[in-house]
Amino acid sequence: MMMKDNSGRRELASRIWKAGVEAVDSTRLVREAIEWTEREVTIAGMPLPMETASRLIVVGAGKAGAGMARGVEEAIPPAWAATRMNGWVNVPADCLPDEPLKAITLHAARPAGLNEPTEAGVLGTEKILQLVQGASQDDVCLVLISGGGSALLPAPVTGVSLEQKADLTRQLARAGATIEELNAVRRSLSQVKGGGLLRACRAGRLITLIISDVVGDPLETIASGPTIPVHPAPGEAVSILERLLGADVANQFAPFMKLPSAENEVRCEYRNILLGSNQTALNAAAKHAEAAGWAVESLGDRCVGTATDFSVSLINRACQHAQNSNRPLCLLAGGETTVPMQPGIKPGKGGRNQEVALVAIRELEKLPEEVRSRITLLAGGTDGEDGPTDAAGGFADTAAMRSLKQNGVNLDAALVAHDSYPVLKSCGALWQTGPTHTNVMDLTVVLVDAAR
Repeated sequence: MMMKDNSGRRELASRIWKAGVEAVDSTRLVREAIEWTEREVTIAGMPLPMETASRLIVVGAGKAGAGMARGVEEAIPPAWAATRMNGWVNVPADCLPDEPLKAITLHAARPAGLNEPTEAGVLGTEKILQLVQGASQDDVCLVLISGGGSALLPAPVTGVSLEQKADLTRQLARAGATIEELNAVRRSLSQVKGGGLLRACRAGRLITLIISDVVGDPLETIASGPTIPVHPAPGEAVSILERLLGADVANQFAPFMKLPSAENEVRCEYRNILLGSNQTALNAAAKHAEAAGWAVESLGDRCVGTATDFSVSLINRACQHAQNSNRPLCLLAGGETTVPMQPGIKPGKGGRNQEVALVAIRELEKLPEEVRSRITLLAGGTDGEDGPTDAAGGFADTAAMRSLKQNGVNLDAALVAHDSYPVLKSCGALWQTGPTHTNVMDLTVVLVDAAR
């Protein structure tokens, strides 16, 4: 189906993107995972008998936390919940609903747009630990985990301050630490990460519902695996610090990195369930595009590397199709790219998806008019938050390209400064959705129209 102009393709790309995000709607995923009867609650197929004196304790953290908690309250009868269910979930401030939930407290553990641990997050995590440590063997603990949970569940080990740990994390990120290396250090300096929340739980049964924001969906990495029994590895963490930050830094933190004591081993029956992932969103986006009459090519849910390389590869693929086929094509890609910071250059305002869009605009400039006029790209973070901004991502098409040319914008300079937000805003190419209450990494849609 040929679209008449850029606005038509933007609208269709937006609908395809939204179809993907709606498929991982956190409220629906949780609500549909819970079945209730008078005698038991079944969560993701696991029957959990509710004795007369038992309680359902709900805790968790993540960008999807508010939606997930709402899903629990929609699935549990209000009268029962009022007397036998309570909970606490840490979420970003902009994810708080207009009206509080009935039985579960939603706590603003960090400001909007700041994906770093805060003292408010420490307070919330202490409340969560108190709830699970105060549970009895008759109780069931339901944990809700989603992307962004690591920064929303800060509980440094005794002897290490929040600021020390946050500064160490920033240093590691600047030194090029992988997510696995970051988590290895975080686990060794945390009371809850790497199974710490599971070990603290005194309920008889614990079940965790997870929405993944990590490539490959490794459960121990999502929110740093608070209910995955992966023991901290102090030796590995110290080696990482030595290699990336030097012996002095490693020696400063080594005394506080210890294995759990015998009394803190796992005591409860537990299960971890993956409810939604980037692949779920890709499948739904593909279905919507096909229903609209477009052929679909999915690049999968493991697209990584730099935002620049990723964007260039997408435009090249779109160009190849436009030059060799008259059939309308929808390219889909999921995953999470990176934006390497150059030493000595203070970064501007933007995020990885906005950078993907800005690079794509630059690449469109290089193509013949009859090719680039057929291409529209939309790159967006499924949580609605791309970097420290109020945008989910951005568009790239000839309309944006021409607007920037008319305004005399130097794209190369903006990309060097990683200043994508104001540039995309100036040409009306920002993609702004507000919080989506879910988080399964990024979703990119590229439409290659039929020739006119």
